[in-house]
Amino acid sequence: MSGACRRVSVTVSGDAAQATELAAALVRHCREGDRSVAIRLLCTPRALDTPLVRHIVPRIVNCEVRVTEVELDEALVIDGRVAVVRPAQESDTRSRVMEDPAAARTLELLLACAWRGAVLLDDYERLGGHLNAELRQRVLERLYSGCTDADAAREMKVSLRTYRRHVAKIMRDLGVNSRFQAGVRAAEFNLLPECG
Repeated sequence: MSGACRRVSVTVSGDAAQATELAAALVRHCREGDRSVAIRLLCTPRALDTPLVRHIVPRIVNCEVRVTEVELDEALVIDGRVAVVRPAQESDTRSRVMEDPAAARTLELLLACAWRGAVLLDDYERLGGHLNAELRQRVLERLYSGCTDADAAREMKVSLRTYRRHVAKIMRDLGVNSRFQAGVRAAEFNLLPECG
C-alpha cells in the first residue's frame, strides 16, 4: 500500500487474518502521512464487526466503506496496476500477486461495478434494522406495484393510518421526501421485489 499513488481498492470478507493484516497496513499508511490516496473498502456484512471496520477505518482519512451482500474473493488492487487476490473457494488459500497491468485493471473494473452496487456503511447500518423486516418488505411491494394506500392497507389487513405510518417511516429511513424518491432509493439498495 505504501507504493499507492491514487487509489487502493480492497474487498474485506470478514476473515480475521485478512482484517488484521489490512488493519496493520492502514495504520502504517496513516503514519506515513499520505492523505491523497483514496481507499475503498468493499465489505461483506460479516466484516462489519471486525476491529478493522469498527476502530481503524473511522480514523483513516480518504477511506470510504461500502457493504455488499455479494461474496467476493479477497482482493487488494493498487492504482489499477498491481493486485493481490486470495480466492475464497479454493483449498489453497495462498495469495496470488498479479503484476500484469491489464489483469489488475480488469479486476479493478470488476470491483468498481461491485462498488457501485454496494451500499454506504452508514446507510447499510441505518437501514439494516428497519427495512429488512417482513412488514416493511410488504409495504415496499405495494408501493412498487402501484397500489393505492386504501387497497394496500386492505391487502395487508392494517388500517389506512397504520399503512401510511409505515410508508412515512420507510421514507424517513431512506432519507427521501417523495414516494418516487423512495422507489429509486429502494431500487438502489436492492429492497424491491424481483421484476418479471
